[in-house]
Amino acid sequence: MGLFTYTMAGTGFILMGSWEALTFTNSNHNSNPSSPLSSIHALPQPSSSKTKTNAFSSSSLTFISISVLSFLFLLNSLISFFDALNSSDKIGSALQLQVLALASLFLLYSLLGFLVNFTNLIPLPFSLLDLIGLFAFVEEFLLFYLQRKDPSGIENRYFDLLLVPVTVCVFATMIELKSPKSNYPKLARGVGLILQGTWFVQMGISFYTDLIANGCSLQEKSRGNYTIRCKGHPDYHRARAIATLQFNCHLALIVVLVMGMYSIIVRKYGVPGDFPQYRPLGAEMQQFTLDSDDDDGEEIKVEENLGNKNVGMVELSTNGYGSH
Repeated sequence: MGLFTYTMAGTGFILMGSWEALTFTNSNHNSNPSSPLSSIHALPQPSSSKTKTNAFSSSSLTFISISVLSFLFLLNSLISFFDALNSSDKIGSALQLQVLALASLFLLYSLLGFLVNFTNLIPLPFSLLDLIGLFAFVEEFLLFYLQRKDPSGIENRYFDLLLVPVTVCVFATMIELKSPKSNYPKLARGVGLILQGTWFVQMGISFYTDLIANGCSLQEKSRGNYTIRCKGHPDYHRARAIATLQFNCHLALIVVLVMGMYSIIVRKYGVPGDFPQYRPLGAEMQQFTLDSDDDDGEEIKVEENLGNKNVGMVELSTNGYGSH
């Protein structure tokens, strides 16, 4: 059950991050932001009905996906909470209350965003809606940063590494609050969400399958309260090193995918912004060499003409016909 939960959560984050990154390409191509965290800042301008429909459908799809994923987190946390109560696990029940608060905040953000974007029922400023999203990411950061129920548990290393993509999402949202017209925070947040998703899947595989580090085992007090303990210090340090290596592989994969996607986008739509087009350096050097050769040829011709004139003047002077 734990593997299924982590896999579903990771898949949801990957899909949301991929959609957020794709809206970055649509915004650069159409100059019409369509991400929920940035499209709401754009003032209504006269445009075709097709463009407006695409922007609204993009934002609505993202808000709906956030609400569905948040609801699933709420449902899973409620199930784990009652399981902890039945097992008399006070720590497990307290942990699930934190998850419930976090999922509720994301659900509130998605519902308010949907109402603000497509109805006039709640006249909230758009910056306040983005601020709710920022608070949700900050609360997620604090949830995994302060989760130290077992200081010797290997899961703490996985939670520490999860703080990297969460921090990327926090800073991307902060930058978007300052520069709402910029499209690059959307791309950064999308990459952070994708990395969160892949790391959730990795945690599910590392915790609940036979691929767990040798010498370590999973110990569960309740459905949501578990720890991974190793037999000795060598196994403990080896498991932490394996977790770091796994995260580096995930990070390298994300970098390769982002660079490949960005190169395809640039090749298809061009470089966004007022940047000069790339020209091979060899062609410029060849043009410079040809121009230099032409200039040298013209100088040689001028010097030869001047030399001929001087020789003629010398001959006239020797024959007595020159000027005195």
